[in-house]
Amino acid sequence: MQISLSAASGATTTRTRFGVLAMLFIVTVLNYADRATVGVAGPVLSKELGISAVQMGFIFSAFSWSYVAGQLPGGWLLDRFGAKKVYAWSILLWSLFTMLQGTVHYFDVGTAVFALFALRFMVGLAESPSFPANGRIVAAWFPVAERGTASAIFNSAQYFATVLFAPIMAWIVHAMGWQDVFYFMGALGVVLSVVWLKTMHNSPHEHPGVSQAERQHIEAGGALLSGRDAKDAKAAGPKMAYLKQLLTNRMLLGVYIAQYCVNTLTYFFLTWFPVYLVKERGMTVLNAGIVAALPAICGFAGGVLGGVVSDWLLRRGHSVTFARKVPIVIGMLLSTSMVACNYVDVQSLVVAIMALAFFGKGLGALGWAVVSDTSPKEIAGLSGALFNTFGNIAGITTPIVIGYIVQTTHSFNGALVFVGAHAVIAVVSYLLVVGEIKRVQLKN
Repeated sequence: MQISLSAASGATTTRTRFGVLAMLFIVTVLNYADRATVGVAGPVLSKELGISAVQMGFIFSAFSWSYVAGQLPGGWLLDRFGAKKVYAWSILLWSLFTMLQGTVHYFDVGTAVFALFALRFMVGLAESPSFPANGRIVAAWFPVAERGTASAIFNSAQYFATVLFAPIMAWIVHAMGWQDVFYFMGALGVVLSVVWLKTMHNSPHEHPGVSQAERQHIEAGGALLSGRDAKDAKAAGPKMAYLKQLLTNRMLLGVYIAQYCVNTLTYFFLTWFPVYLVKERGMTVLNAGIVAALPAICGFAGGVLGGVVSDWLLRRGHSVTFARKVPIVIGMLLSTSMVACNYVDVQSLVVAIMALAFFGKGLGALGWAVVSDTSPKEIAGLSGALFNTFGNIAGITTPIVIGYIVQTTHSFNGALVFVGAHAVIAVVSYLLVVGEIKRVQLKN
């Protein structure tokens, strides 16, 4: 497959698409920071309110119950109304529900557990269109040869969220109280929802700042949802009969299974990792917040590197299949190194091993680039939503399973084995199930 890097002989007079990508990155940083609020506040919150490990596991999982349930409706809303409006409402609502979590200290233990679960549930529901929207916007704004890097950059925001906000949130817990973490993060989101609505556009055809040369560069490189494709997407609407075609495609099923496994690692780091550092490794909440940022820096570096390497392999003439699979397989294999933490006692070595595992997880997190490469043009939002549905089932299972493992064994050793094994399954899925990575053509 020959990929055109520019239809205008390199004369791309504007680079508006990179401003769009920067906005995606900023919003996704906040998205993941809000998911991690309970993880950072968890050690103090659970002690103050008397919440057990199993109860915390269910609270951690509440986000993903609704996040998964909201994926397909969210994908349809994106295809029907566009990412600009849907995403703006998404940011505003999840931020308001984040703020409300700070009020649960007024309740008794039983009511507080229920309220936290319910509010986390609503945060997940409000965030459900976010990543399908990210994938849809990248597919609309970036040609194939730039899509791996673009997808890796917005996906790497999850690591940057920890780098930037974990120390800030830990300091707020230490200096002010765990409630103020939720008030602070929620207020940031309310402001960002207004900025998003004022600055974003669904496609290059709607943005007044895009030159003709840049538009031609984007379209000639294989971007979706430009011009006629956008009309086709709206015309396709909520044709759920297309789901059968997506669910019976072996390549896509392999990608879905792998994403579930990758997200098992994601949700361990988002939920139980700060608790692991405090309860298993004896760190203070403040130190854990600072230390958690170190592996996240490596995850961010790995995430960006994975996209850059993948696009470099494409430019060197390799197939999309080879260019996407190489970083994924290498990254997931590196992630299994976290199991080695069960055999060391030195805190600095534990952090170094986790940093390597986090780097590998970032390197291999190219699932959204694969979605952009494979989604049918007519239902890009719905396709991304289905992918994200499978992936975020891990957000339900991982916190609960780890909660039971920790409460039963009084140790995180089994939890690390559980998470590391999923990295191996992701490798097997991409090597033996996925096969050739190519765009799915819908049958009418």
